[in-house]
Amino acid sequence: MCKVIPACLVLILILAIPNVALSQTTPNMSFFITSAGSGNGANLGGLTGADAICQKLATSAGAGNKTWRAYLSTTAAGNQPAVNARDRIGKGPWQNAKGVVVAQNVDDLHSDKNKLGKENSLTEKGTQVNGRGDNPNTHDILTGSGPDGKALPGAMTCNNWTSAGDGSARVGHHDKQGGGDAPNSWNSAHASSGCSQANLVSTGGAGLFYCFAQ
Repeated sequence: MCKVIPACLVLILILAIPNVALSQTTPNMSFFITSAGSGNGANLGGLTGADAICQKLATSAGAGNKTWRAYLSTTAAGNQPAVNARDRIGKGPWQNAKGVVVAQNVDDLHSDKNKLGKENSLTEKGTQVNGRGDNPNTHDILTGSGPDGKALPGAMTCNNWTSAGDGSARVGHHDKQGGGDAPNSWNSAHASSGCSQANLVSTGGAGLFYCFAQ
């Protein structure tokens, strides 16, 4: 018999409601793949909209006290210069929802030494994203970037993340495997077949993208 009533209640709650008592993420999470995209293909509402999605998902996971940025590049348009994804995400180090440090700094992130891949590239909920061999395969991650994390020449960002129609986006493979001209690249594997949700799905994606805390 338990004589300390408060302790008993805590024990009962932990056993009865484990998903509430035990968090799926660490408080120091600073990197994740979005568990969902905008739902409108590569139209994320531009960088501002994409950042807002990162912040909303991080907040839902208990990490909203950080400033979150989408790992997305944009091309020069009008009077606005190109933006490099690597310049948006702070200095690091970054760790996933389970506390694994995936990269120490920007150069480490864009090298063969990073700890990215299907096992460590988790959502804000601490869950794995489907990769090659899973059904459905959703390993295509929107970046609009080259292997160095910089904007690419040409239209590779679905009109700077405002189009769900014409255009194309450069995507990476979060599981570092598959097809394309650089199948093992986490951030620059190949181009999508278009910008709509159907286009992204047809080439192995779901409109997901990477988020980093600055």
